[in-house]
Amino acid sequence: MNGERSLFIIPLGGLEEIGLNMTVFQYADDLIIVDAGLMFPEEDMLGVDFVIPDFSYILENKEKVKGIILTHGHEDHTGALPFLLKEINVPVYGTSLTLALVREKLKEHDIADINLISVRPRDIISLGVFDIEFMRVTHSIVDGVGLGIKTPIGNIVHTGDFKLDPTPVDGELMDFHKFSEYGEKGTLLMLSDSTNAEKGGFTFSEKEVRRAFEDIFSKARGRIIIATFASNIHRIQQVIDVALQYKRHIIMCGKSMVANSQIALDLGYLKMPEDTWVRLENLRDLPDDKVVIITTGSQGEPMSVLSRIAIDEHKHIKIKEGDTVILSAKMIPGNERSIGKIINHLMKRGADVIYEKVSEIHVSGHASKEELKLMINLVRPKYFMPVHGEYRHLKYHARLAEKSGIPSDNIFVMQDGEILEITETGALKNGKINSGRIFIDGKGMGGVEDIVLRDRKRLAHDGIVIVLVGIEKLTKRIVSGPEIISRGFIFEDASQDIINEVRDLMTNTLSDLEDDIISDISLIQAKLRSTLKKYLRNTMDRKPMIMPIIMEV
Repeated sequence: MNGERSLFIIPLGGLEEIGLNMTVFQYADDLIIVDAGLMFPEEDMLGVDFVIPDFSYILENKEKVKGIILTHGHEDHTGALPFLLKEINVPVYGTSLTLALVREKLKEHDIADINLISVRPRDIISLGVFDIEFMRVTHSIVDGVGLGIKTPIGNIVHTGDFKLDPTPVDGELMDFHKFSEYGEKGTLLMLSDSTNAEKGGFTFSEKEVRRAFEDIFSKARGRIIIATFASNIHRIQQVIDVALQYKRHIIMCGKSMVANSQIALDLGYLKMPEDTWVRLENLRDLPDDKVVIITTGSQGEPMSVLSRIAIDEHKHIKIKEGDTVILSAKMIPGNERSIGKIINHLMKRGADVIYEKVSEIHVSGHASKEELKLMINLVRPKYFMPVHGEYRHLKYHARLAEKSGIPSDNIFVMQDGEILEITETGALKNGKINSGRIFIDGKGMGGVEDIVLRDRKRLAHDGIVIVLVGIEKLTKRIVSGPEIISRGFIFEDASQDIINEVRDLMTNTLSDLEDDIISDISLIQAKLRSTLKKYLRNTMDRKPMIMPIIMEV
């Protein structure tokens, strides 16, 4: 990567996956980062709280980093920021709501002295050789922007997450004129959101959800509980508007829901009369038909408010006959089972549960096929790179670009870590950097290594057998044990014969050990482990984790 007149685009996350959105743009010694997102764990990522991109390439080039630019405030675009900012201190640029949400996140991680610089649509900033213009887009969160990036060899357009909503809730239309302007003056490369590239037609306007809410509110005779994403300020505003229409009070429930709603109120993005928001503690004093509870947990998160309500473990909210529960969010792939369990629990307790499959109570925040083609035709890029989606989404988007007139040789379906090099004479994939995923357990970065995750999977599938042996320190004579303890392998009380056989095997193995092995605890452990592993494989075809523990007494 030594081309003096080369522009390098390196996705570190967000390709062939949903989440982890993060892209590096580099020219000579100037480097900028667009977004730094996380991904929620998949089913086989046991004990992992969330996943962030491996940004070791950025740390290796930290002296070149001029700044971080955020397109909007969703976790899949900002969630990795605290971990990155622990390693490098560079200015972060974003719109006011985006930075307000980031500020709360940095507080949680005790990160201070970061220069958060607020921008507005149509603003232009300069970072090294890059000039970045912010262009308003409509999405499922307020204050989203796309980017026009001027580089020494041409213009780049990065759409961010977007849809073409002609009737946005806040009345702030997408900046069509600006995107069209880049088409007129010439765009070298376009990176575009691929999340809904499989979906035909146009994505419905957010305002369509209001009709569904009005229908539900008009029929509900008891309390209404609505679960949605805490960042979806437009959706929360729609609930508030319909609640006011039907003279219901609002109760916000859940740490992130309360925090985000207060931030949006303070910034003027959320509007509601002062006496409408009621404290949760006052729920019992209100008639059921005068209450709307807005909460988190639409994805079945185990510790969310809705999950605790569903299993009757919430301190203030107990489901009863006549309650209406609305899950106003799309089921993210992989979460279907946990969401299904919550729906079942709620219905068993007497609630009427309304969700995406049975009612139009959610619309996507991402552009469908016709909108994606329209965006391509507005911008008219020379080169095209689909981003933000699994492989099939990227491939479908690439086909749309080809149908829209972009030559197939100018379309680059990339992988995380691949380098796209563009010069004044052409573009090509040129190698790959180290990239990947870092598993986060708690707040420590890299707290879960691959080998730890592998051990967790093995424990979950096969269990563990512990062999406890006591040895006299001076003589190395065995004075206690072996004791056999198992977890997740067999039920000890019901399988005492097997435990006795294992104990006899370990006793015989210890008595047959040579003197030179007896004097080395690590050799004793290795011998016990290999003998028991072979025995269990041959007699039971099982492979539990085996942990010999030798105690010197």
